Amino acid sequence: MESGELTLIGATTENPSFEVIAPLLSRCRVFVLEPLSEEALRAIIKRTEMKVTKDAFDWLLGYANGDARKALGMLEGAQELYGKVSVETLNRALESPHLRYDKKGEEHYDTISAFIKSMRASQADAALYYLARMVEAGEDPLFIARRMVVFASEDIGLAQPTALVVANAVFRACETIGYPECAINLAHGVAYLASAKKDRSAYDALRAAQADAHAHGNLPIPKKIRNPVTKLMGELGYGEGYEKYDRESYLPDKLKKKKYLK
Repeated sequence: MESGELTLIGATTENPSFEVIAPLLSRCRVFVLEPLSEEALRAIIKRTEMKVTKDAFDWLLGYANGDARKALGMLEGAQELYGKVSVETLNRALESPHLRYDKKGEEHYDTISAFIKSMRASQADAALYYLARMVEAGEDPLFIARRMVVFASEDIGLAQPTALVVANAVFRACETIGYPECAINLAHGVAYLASAKKDRSAYDALRAAQADAHAHGNLPIPKKIRNPVTKLMGELGYGEGYEKYDRESYLPDKLKKKKYLK
């Protein structure tokens, strides 16, 4: 690959992401991946040196639909879960949540997204269902609890500040107890967070302030609230006129009229 060149795997005009990457294509080398033939799949499966019956071979070929990764994943799953590869164990592996739930795959992200959005919509039943799916699939409880801590401040915030206390307590319980018992702590926290009132004003205020900090850089801090740690600083007006409960805005002059928290 030449310097500055980007390779995109599987990018086609039928792909929904094509419109996003289209402007880059003039500088890219695009590879379109086609399904493997049955002969190629058979050769790949044989290289595993696992004992596979003809019926199981045919099952794998039909299931994989030209994708060697699917075939090998199912083959290894059946062997790992049941100690042998047959049509029966392949079917049982297909139904196993431990095999279907790839912690780096699409279902992982879809499930945590559904979980967060269910809590955001105050749908406790839906949130508990998606929690149960993650628990049954062996998802790391600390991953779930971390998202709950973020959710407590991002989506509940000032409406019910105790949500952050509960979420942190759940995280600590998951750290100290672990599965299977910490699933109960997670359920307790999820029911509480989903039922709580929602207020994103603190989150939105932070993002607005960050945008100004990024756009304007380090604007001069008003001298009134600077700390006069030396005699010279005092002579320059640092801290002059400061009052503990002042009503004047302490924002930099350029942002005096800004209201982030609404």
